[in-house]
Amino acid sequence: MRLRLYTTLGCHLCSELGTWLERLANQPLTLERVEISDDEALVQRYGVRIPVLADEQGQELERGFEPVRLAQWLAERGWLDEAAWQKASRGEDEKGSGTKALRGAHMRQGRRYLN
Repeated sequence: MRLRLYTTLGCHLCSELGTWLERLANQPLTLERVEISDDEALVQRYGVRIPVLADEQGQELERGFEPVRLAQWLAERGWLDEAAWQKASRGEDEKGSGTKALRGAHMRQGRRYLN
């Protein structure tokens, strides 16, 4: 599985997306990181949208750091590790220990907050 991640230095959401990808992918992953700040056209296209994940056909996923969105995107392509997703959905880490259950993002007064 080859994916491209449009990112920039210090993007914590991009790091979070990479972590979720490693956890939820059901096959080996090659992730090409594209630094958008090196290209004005990329800054114009992705500057306020990063992280943006793209597959080899160019289909993009915005807000992939939201586990539910990423899981759905991976499942549509047959790349989701269902067992890992079920554990994450129940709030378990890879070792089966309890973690905070996934609730995604929510809107409050026009702003998006991550849980």
